Amino acid sequence: MGSNNLVMIGLFLLVLVLGSANASLSTEFYSSSCPKLLDTVKCTVEAAIKKETRMGASLLRLFFHDCFVNGCDGSILLDDTSSFKGEKNAGPNKNSARGFEVIDAVKSAVEKVCPGVVSCADILAVAARDSVKILGGPEWDVKLGRRDARTASQSAANNGIPAPTSTLNQLISKFGALGLSTKDLVALSGGHTIGQARCTTFRSHIYNETNELVTSFAQTRQSKCPRASGVGDNNLAPLDLQTPASFDNHYFNNLIDRKGLLHSDQQLFNGGSTDSIVRGYSSNPSSFFADFASAMIKMGDINPLTGSKGEIRKNCRSVN
Repeated sequence: MGSNNLVMIGLFLLVLVLGSANASLSTEFYSSSCPKLLDTVKCTVEAAIKKETRMGASLLRLFFHDCFVNGCDGSILLDDTSSFKGEKNAGPNKNSARGFEVIDAVKSAVEKVCPGVVSCADILAVAARDSVKILGGPEWDVKLGRRDARTASQSAANNGIPAPTSTLNQLISKFGALGLSTKDLVALSGGHTIGQARCTTFRSHIYNETNELVTSFAQTRQSKCPRASGVGDNNLAPLDLQTPASFDNHYFNNLIDRKGLLHSDQQLFNGGSTDSIVRGYSSNPSSFFADFASAMIKMGDINPLTGSKGEIRKNCRSVN
């Protein structure tokens, strides 16, 4: 074999290695192209949470709902167009997904320090991490390098995001389909230690499944969520009765006390295979924090667009 052929093969292998490196996420992805990224995101998210504590939970939820639909690609941020119906008006998001204007503000701030470099998908991933940390939760190094989708799917959002009426088996199946384990499911559900839910998401649980709940808890929730559909549908209740504005392990204590607001919450502690994990997190907050951080990194790895796929959106609400 001639030396020229060997050089060509060497170059080809180098391109392969570089190509695979470029196609994977890295915590250092923007270290040279946008060194001020993390400080810029944190500053804007902090201001938003200072203005409204609930926003931290809303930003965390946006990231969940993005990753569960065709991967973490920023598709949830796209407004509907004449060519596609986006995810914002899908059942799990309509009248409930929020925080889009905060992501707009973060994107605007990031564009000022490094225009055209950082994807909306990555901004969402960092904003979710910062929200958890600001509210007292764990910190982790966010892997970056995602690119933005050029389309979105309302049907995929309707089918992919677990419903609050889900059974334990349905939850395990939905998470498992994305490569997330049962432990990941329980840890990530602990994100419900912050935030609020609308009456429509828990009405049937507090009226029709009172055998699963402490009577006093069901009655408290019923006082703000009338039985009749259409009345008080958007009335809010905290997902964590004790410390709704702090990221802690009280969510799991609530489940053991039969005070899970959503049917899908209480399913994690209802005589099934996840009871022992819930008990573990309720007695060991550091174990929950560690597993939550690991599961968030794992969820952030779901089908990202990398390399030359997708685009870097100028505006998170629309394709370039």
